[in-house]
Amino acid sequence: MPTPTEDLRQHFKAGKQALLNEFAAARPSAAGARRLMRRLCRHVDGVLVQLWRASGISALVPDAALLAVGGYGRGELFPHSDVDILILLPDGTEAHMPGPLKQALEDFIAHCWDIGLELGAAVRTEQESLAAAQADITVQTALLELRWLAGPRPRVQAFAQRQAQQVDVPAFVRAKLLEMRQRHTKHEDTPYALEPNCKESPGGLRDLQVLIWMARAAGFGSTWSELVAKELITSFESQQLQSNEGLLNLIRCQLHLVAGRREDRLLFDLQTVVAERFGYQARDGQRASEQLMRRYYWAAKAVAQLNQILVLNLEERVTDSRARATTRRLNPYFLDRGGLLEIAHDTLYQNDPRAILQTFLMYQQTPGIKGLSARTLRGLYNARGLMDASFRRDPENRRCFMQIMQQTQGQTHALRLMNQTSVLGRYLWVFRRIVGRMQHDLFHVYTVDQHILMVLRNVRRFFIPEHAHEYPFCSQLASQFARPHVLYVAALFHDIAKGRGGDHSQLGAVEVRRFAREHQLSSEDRELVEFLVAEHLTMSRVAQKEDLSEPAVIQDFAQRVRTPRHLTALYLLTVADIRGTGPKVWNAWKGKLLEDLFRLTLRALGGARPDQHADIEARKQDARQQLALLAQLPGGEDKLWSTLTVSYFARHDAQELAWHARALWRHVDGGHAVVCARPSGVGEGLQVLVYAPDQQDLFARICGYFDGASFNILDAKVHTTRSGYALDTFEVTAPALELNHRDLASLVESQLTVVLQRAGPLPAPRRGRLSRRVKSFPYPPRVTLRPDERAQAWLLSVSASDRAGLLYAIARVLAHHGINLQLARISTLGERVEDTFLVDGPALQQNRQQLQVESDLLDALSLPG
Repeated sequence: MPTPTEDLRQHFKAGKQALLNEFAAARPSAAGARRLMRRLCRHVDGVLVQLWRASGISALVPDAALLAVGGYGRGELFPHSDVDILILLPDGTEAHMPGPLKQALEDFIAHCWDIGLELGAAVRTEQESLAAAQADITVQTALLELRWLAGPRPRVQAFAQRQAQQVDVPAFVRAKLLEMRQRHTKHEDTPYALEPNCKESPGGLRDLQVLIWMARAAGFGSTWSELVAKELITSFESQQLQSNEGLLNLIRCQLHLVAGRREDRLLFDLQTVVAERFGYQARDGQRASEQLMRRYYWAAKAVAQLNQILVLNLEERVTDSRARATTRRLNPYFLDRGGLLEIAHDTLYQNDPRAILQTFLMYQQTPGIKGLSARTLRGLYNARGLMDASFRRDPENRRCFMQIMQQTQGQTHALRLMNQTSVLGRYLWVFRRIVGRMQHDLFHVYTVDQHILMVLRNVRRFFIPEHAHEYPFCSQLASQFARPHVLYVAALFHDIAKGRGGDHSQLGAVEVRRFAREHQLSSEDRELVEFLVAEHLTMSRVAQKEDLSEPAVIQDFAQRVRTPRHLTALYLLTVADIRGTGPKVWNAWKGKLLEDLFRLTLRALGGARPDQHADIEARKQDARQQLALLAQLPGGEDKLWSTLTVSYFARHDAQELAWHARALWRHVDGGHAVVCARPSGVGEGLQVLVYAPDQQDLFARICGYFDGASFNILDAKVHTTRSGYALDTFEVTAPALELNHRDLASLVESQLTVVLQRAGPLPAPRRGRLSRRVKSFPYPPRVTLRPDERAQAWLLSVSASDRAGLLYAIARVLAHHGINLQLARISTLGERVEDTFLVDGPALQQNRQQLQVESDLLDALSLPG
């Protein structure tokens, strides 16, 4: 015979599953989500009350009550949310709790868990509850939303009144705002994360709940309509809040259903399934998940805007700060009210739409202004419809926008504020198309609009003396760069055409050409911004994929940039762009490559014709001087250098030449492997020198060691001496080991030497776990093989999703086909790699063998499974 608890378990699970099935079968709607949440809540209410009555707690303590608190107390329950309850006992009960009561309470909570409730339970007396609320803001917040389930209702109502009366409203509001700011900081202060938490991220459901908690504590009501009645928000704002709250509720319900658990993050592997439940399908080159996420971002952005308006209004009402704030009239349109920019009257924007852009210019120009007031934010929110085509064509508005770009300070804050208030996308209609657009390239970690504003921030920092310590060379160049607003415009437009299909650089150049003409930039500046947008990827590609020791490479690039001003602007934009893609993309090695390209090109633009012989002799002389300072015997380097070709000297600087000569002068004909390592001179990691008798699979064995030891190879320079030795130099980043760089260098020297002395077949590449991004958005592998400029070697380019063992897998294929490697450029872009190799070998001279090499490489690059 089933026990009553088993019957109730079956009843609870069957009832809940029926509700979920009904919701899953219906067309997704906000109303359907609200209905599901309320019906789930009522279903849980019924089960809990049955268990309460069966527990006998009321018979033992007649004044005991069962209360719903938190989200469950609001009468809303998501499919897999916790059920938070409070068992409220009369004062004095717990101090003298009899054994039967304690057992009954334990049995009640155990039965709740047994039937499948995800329970969060607290047992307190009334006095303990009030004291806990005083000490803990979380408890106080939960009690604000308490709801009676069982027990003496009048006693519960009296307790709720006592709880409400003891709330220190200003302190509560201050604490909730601090909590919200901490939460926003944890989520990087943006609703545009690629895997946002629809509950906790800025613009998520928690932001709406915080508003209701503060309003309820202050006695203004607990619904949006009640806040309208108190004139905290307008009817239009209430409609917007309810609409966006409905969408977020619906997304969260679908997430719980798809994941089968409490999951509030829009993870990559869930986005597509949720999007398909919404009815989205891939179209116009957009994934279904991208369409869903754009809709989410727009909703979160609206919630963030309205949240800011209501927070400021609540703060003013609660603290009466509006009455006490010092007010200063700035001009007939704007006031400074306690450090916030406020419009002089509510109809300012309707009467004069030009004041919309003037708001942000005034924000930049007025010292002491730290934000916009609720009145101003509300005015901007309601003025969105005024920013139409005629507004965008207005010459006065165009002049005002260029004034914003040309100010000596505040561009980053002004443009971010313009984006947050939807003004930027309304004024620059082309920008509106990329707001909330995701980039599934495993490279960028921001949406397109956030990436653009991040790049603009980075460019702006080059011109701010306080940030000169971050990138001194960029700051030095920026200090001599006239009319920096040209760079700001280029940063604003460099990715403006993302997501349209085609080459976004060329499409963006068309857009910025139109903007420059309409905003009356000079012909020189128009030409420069168009060049920068069209070529913003070129410098990075040349620096990271081509051999900078080749004079032809430098000459071709110099012809492309044409002038030192173009070169400086492109360099600054390139550094800012790479840094703005994500925290893991930029590294010191990329910085060195870009700076090397800049200096070599600047010399070429100055009229200096490349003289490789003179350059090499100068390097050798510099290296000899360094060796003399290290007490090296004169001429000790000659034996090694006599075995090396011009390409070796062209690819290494004087410091590296000296290091190699000092390390190898006694081992030139030693017949055994020599490994030397030292801390890298360009950032964290090591520089590793390998000198060993050459063999077909040597490079693969070295890569196999680095792969097994979890090192990342950034760069490899491979040379074969005339005496048949390999002289290879690697730049590697150190793994997360608790060793300093010198200890790590010693470890690499000993371990790699042992590896090179072993014989036998190459070990299989290790199989590491793929990241969720790679699993959800795999990058299709690509292989291209073409002759270099002199037709003496081949350029091999590979692109693929990054994973452990990838470079080693490539090296194994090259070794298998007897292909010699001369140079390797390893470029990791987020979770995508784009590597370039300079190779030669008999297998590349025949079409059939070349096709087999490419096929084997594609197999090696493909993701497992």
